[in-house]
Amino acid sequence: MESAINALVSGFKAYAGRDGSSDTLSRDEFYRLVSSELPNFIKKADDPAAIDQLMSSLDKNNDGELNFLEFWQLIGQLASKHGRFSQ
Repeated sequence: MESAINALVSGFKAYAGRDGSSDTLSRDEFYRLVSSELPNFIKKADDPAAIDQLMSSLDKNNDGELNFLEFWQLIGQLASKHGRFSQ
C-alpha cells in the first residue's frame, strides 16, 4: 500500500504546478491527469465538459483548483467503486 500512496502523491505532483501553484491542480492540469492517468476509471475522460463537472463536484472550497485532499476524494470514490464496496 505504501507504493500505491507514493505513486498517487508523485502523480499528483507531476501534474500540479504546471500552470501555477505546485500544491494544486488547475482545470487544465486536472484534465491532463484524468485523460492520461485515469482513462479507464473515469467515464468520458476525454470530454472537457464532463471533466469540468467532475472537478466542480470535488472543488469543495470553490477556488477553481483541486488541492490534494480534494483530489483524494476522487481516488477514494474510484477505489470504492472499483472494489465494489458499498457507499
